Amino acid sequence: MSNIFSGINARLRGTANKTASNKTPQSPATDDVHHHLPSPSSHSVSSQSSANLSSKLPPLPASPSLSQSIGMMGTGEEALNAYHLPRPLPLWLNPTAAKHIVKGNFMTLSARPKTVEQGEWIAHQVVEHYRNLWNFVRVIYEKEEDGKSICNSTTCPRMSAGTNHSYTWLNSRFEPIELPAYEYITLMQRWISGKIDDTKIFPTEASGVSFAHNPQITTTALLTGPDDWIGKRSGFPKEFFNICQTIFLQMFRVYAHLYWAHFTEPFYHLNLEKQLNSCFSHFVLTATALDMLKPAELEPMQPLIDLWAANGTFPPESKAYEYANLKVGTRLMQMAGLA
Repeated sequence: MSNIFSGINARLRGTANKTASNKTPQSPATDDVHHHLPSPSSHSVSSQSSANLSSKLPPLPASPSLSQSIGMMGTGEEALNAYHLPRPLPLWLNPTAAKHIVKGNFMTLSARPKTVEQGEWIAHQVVEHYRNLWNFVRVIYEKEEDGKSICNSTTCPRMSAGTNHSYTWLNSRFEPIELPAYEYITLMQRWISGKIDDTKIFPTEASGVSFAHNPQITTTALLTGPDDWIGKRSGFPKEFFNICQTIFLQMFRVYAHLYWAHFTEPFYHLNLEKQLNSCFSHFVLTATALDMLKPAELEPMQPLIDLWAANGTFPPESKAYEYANLKVGTRLMQMAGLA
């Protein structure tokens, strides 16, 4: 995936000259669609108590995904209207703006090799997707001629993904507080970096022999009981899996904010939308395949997931495809004259 960032630095140098771009955003349709989805329960993060984050966070309720809840509706139009999306529809729901810079099956990048232990593979994916994501965060942090970044306390006074989803941070007293998106993302970046750099959570040397479970050559169960856990064979702690789930959830929130608040400006105007789409679709395929994200947590970006399932970006054997509403994705393609 590293090659897709080859042009970002050059385009960043031209961010101050916004008139150089001739791209004109086009809404996929002018249908009148409004909505107010209920905000999901917020797994907020404490900047001063991150070491015990996974134990402090309450579990999410086992609720169905948005696409599953409306999946029984008759037509694609009815299903799409049930999302109550703003009018005009966001640019990133236009199939022509939802394309990728690379072609192929991203499942080949998400599938764990048989010789790699599950914990090692999850750790690799955390680091890889974290690196990919912050290439895009650098874009919205870039200072413009007025000395302000594109994402600031005025343009993004709270961490949100559209008008229906906002996220809070836990202060030192574990009280949820709203923060500007810039500050939220900065604190989260420090927290994730601290976890990755903590050798007790992400050990650089395994405490024992690391091996992958292969049912063809052994009868030993992958997890034998409460005293076993994913990553134990490679020296990862018992809370490793839960911490990685929280990291993926927080990274998803940043992606959701980038799409809802900054897709047109700066990414579309800098011709970076294909890079963003490529990394995010890879992220969703990986997160769902590894059970890092639950269906209900995908709600802010559910329509795009539906579109990518309908247009073949997500293969039918993937969990991302399973979580999608094909009626909505097909309807979005029809509105753009592509189906």
